[in-house]
Amino acid sequence: MPLAQFNIAEALAPMDSPVMADFVNNIDRLNALADDHKGFIWRLKSDDADHAYDIQAYENESMIVNMSVWEDKQSLFEFVYQSGHVEIFKRKREWFSKMAKIHMVLWYVDDGHIPTITEGKERLEHLWEHGESKYAFTFKSDY
Repeated sequence: MPLAQFNIAEALAPMDSPVMADFVNNIDRLNALADDHKGFIWRLKSDDADHAYDIQAYENESMIVNMSVWEDKQSLFEFVYQSGHVEIFKRKREWFSKMAKIHMVLWYVDDGHIPTITEGKERLEHLWEHGESKYAFTFKSDY
């Protein structure tokens, strides 16, 4: 069963600022890496670009979202922690605030289902309010 993931991050500065330049300059490379990774199915993109960081999903304009669908949990885990994504992931504190709450949620979707931003936000809020369950979980769970 395919796995969806939704995550948020609060940028330290606007995307066009020098503070965010190295992050922005690596987005196309990271997205291509995801697109070519084993198990990748789909990722959120804005209507005008091949990325999602300009999608306004929260009132806080500094909050960016990322969402994707993978064939399974292992494929996503390998991309996040065992691919070229790791070098940028390790530098996240250069560009993003430390989140007070969990910032990523996972859930299973039916074959062919493309999740919406609203769905991702609801799953993340459910995780915050109720903890891990089959409905909303993290890599730490066995769901």
